[in-house]
Amino acid sequence: MNEKGVPTLLGIPFDACSSYLRGAGEAPPKIREALHCTASNDWTELGVNLRADGIHEDAGDLKLADPGSRPTGEVQDTPEDAFHLIEEHVAALIAEGKRPVLLGGDHSITYPIVRGFARHCRALTIFHFDAHPDLYDEFEGNRLSHACPFARIMETGLAQRLVQVGIRGANQHQREQAKRFGVEIVEMRGLPAYDKLKADGPVYISFDVDVLDPAFAPGISHREPGGMSVREAIAHLHAIHATIVGADVVEYNPVQDVAGLTATVAAKILKEILGKMLQPL
Repeated sequence: MNEKGVPTLLGIPFDACSSYLRGAGEAPPKIREALHCTASNDWTELGVNLRADGIHEDAGDLKLADPGSRPTGEVQDTPEDAFHLIEEHVAALIAEGKRPVLLGGDHSITYPIVRGFARHCRALTIFHFDAHPDLYDEFEGNRLSHACPFARIMETGLAQRLVQVGIRGANQHQREQAKRFGVEIVEMRGLPAYDKLKADGPVYISFDVDVLDPAFAPGISHREPGGMSVREAIAHLHAIHATIVGADVVEYNPVQDVAGLTATVAAKILKEILGKMLQPL
């Protein structure tokens, strides 16, 4: 895969595998709006001008039907249908020499995204920022739940290494799953974890907005107090020493937001991820 390809945004407006609240499917346009808001400029903290010609691209939003939205009697779309489309579009972007940056959507989308990456790269390291490990074998009977993507990724060998940062909501089952799959969990009480964010091969970043304390990001479905500040999160993103081939920003829920605060924060995180991708090693 092209590890120097142009970072390319793709919105994934999907939240049908959310276990508590819907709304994350409305996030992609809100994040874009905040990213381009003239209240701030287009420069990242690492000195990259995101307005420069050709520095990144935007492929728009993937057109997905909400499972169960068709009239009675018609064949219903399923999460598997949506996942197939997500995988195909991500794989196609990579085949075109792009580096996909996905705007979710709930966290279930990371599984088909990584499946798309696996067509081109099997030696992937994932740096996962989250309040929760998302390692359930199944949640409420759903193996494709947003609580399960990293169990699916690791059990199918789609990543060679998974580092989870900011965790503070792991139960016994998920701790056992982490041990089973060799996941490196860094809980909030163990931060900072800059030394963990180094890899020799290609890296994918999965950033769940609820890794942040809800004081900084109230627009999420699962508020877990005691999380990262925005500054702590940016410091950890800047500490990554690896070739970043793709990323996602997920679980922002505009329905839960307050005065667009979380949209602004999600856009800031996106901006710094793009800046890091474009910074030479």
